[in-house]
Amino acid sequence: MNILYLHGLKSKLSPEKRQILEQYGKVYAPDIDYESAHIQPLEILQKFPETHFNVVIGSSMGALNAYIISENIGRPALLFNPPLVKYQPIEFKAKYVKGLAPKQILLGGRDEVVDPKETLEFLKQYLKRLELNIKVDSKLGHRIPMDIFETEVAEFFSNICY
Repeated sequence: MNILYLHGLKSKLSPEKRQILEQYGKVYAPDIDYESAHIQPLEILQKFPETHFNVVIGSSMGALNAYIISENIGRPALLFNPPLVKYQPIEFKAKYVKGLAPKQILLGGRDEVVDPKETLEFLKQYLKRLELNIKVDSKLGHRIPMDIFETEVAEFFSNICY
């Protein structure tokens, strides 16, 4: 299984989180400079022209890009605190075949960076079109602690791998 992991703004995939993800497949985690552009799904995928991803996982700004990529390549996504109000629809070229793209989304109820209410408002318009598993943790802020990351990743893979 090929896993595309997209880090957040001014962040990187930690060795501990990489280790958790590697239990489920090969992890591709590019370094992304979001300062030049927040939304860059095509540029991200161009780094891996011969790789077909089975799942997309992202945190914060990476979750926004993961959402867009998931929608266009038709692969499941696990999203942590995605700032979806910045979403801009982007249609990829025909190389990518859409399929079912269920999404598991975790929002921090105490997130001061990404307002969970705005994200929920955005997602309302997609409730009938997408398979969404949305959780709001009232005690969680923007950063995802290791234990919560591990639990969400395990649940995500158990849901998509039956």
